[in-house]
Amino acid sequence: MSETGDWASETEQRLLDEALRFVPAHGWSWATVLQAAAALGLSEPEAELLVPHGARDLAALLSRRHDAAALTALALVDPATLKIRERIRTGVVARLDAARADEGAVRRWAGFLSLPTNMPLALRLVWESADALWRWAGDTATDENHYSKRAILSGILIITLAIDLGSGREAALTHLDRSIGNVMAYEKWKGGLKPSQLAADVAGALSRMRYGR
Repeated sequence: MSETGDWASETEQRLLDEALRFVPAHGWSWATVLQAAAALGLSEPEAELLVPHGARDLAALLSRRHDAAALTALALVDPATLKIRERIRTGVVARLDAARADEGAVRRWAGFLSLPTNMPLALRLVWESADALWRWAGDTATDENHYSKRAILSGILIITLAIDLGSGREAALTHLDRSIGNVMAYEKWKGGLKPSQLAADVAGALSRMRYGR
């Protein structure tokens, strides 16, 4: 990576760090971006260069940071020693732990992404999270199962996260174990989810996270 690329990547992360200080009070907004930039001594044009889509870019950075944190924790686990259902459970729990580190910001993140204009981004981010966990679990499917597995895990992941933040870890794990049990049959994995069902699950889970229910 070039020095410019290094500067951009490092400064994006620093900008996100600063933004997380303001998000719980001010939400994911351009005003938050500007406050974070000012705290770093960046001008508005520099902020626009780093995050041209403003708060959407920062929201994506947070999700990908949590994905990376989960994978770092999972690097200590050999998935080959686990049954497939145990891999899924372990991966989801690692992702829950990563999100818990920024709980206040994640609640506002959920409200921001639940807006109709931001739902495509929400779907893309939860899909990325599910894809990262499946790849860690050793999935190499390239046929329709590649997509159905990620669609199903996307729904499980976002709903379990909402329960974790709203009702606590015990309730979240109960839901997670039940959900995994319901989809272990091959035909259910093969069937996948309809796009409209996944979108509805994501929208509902984001709303639940936002209001803490």
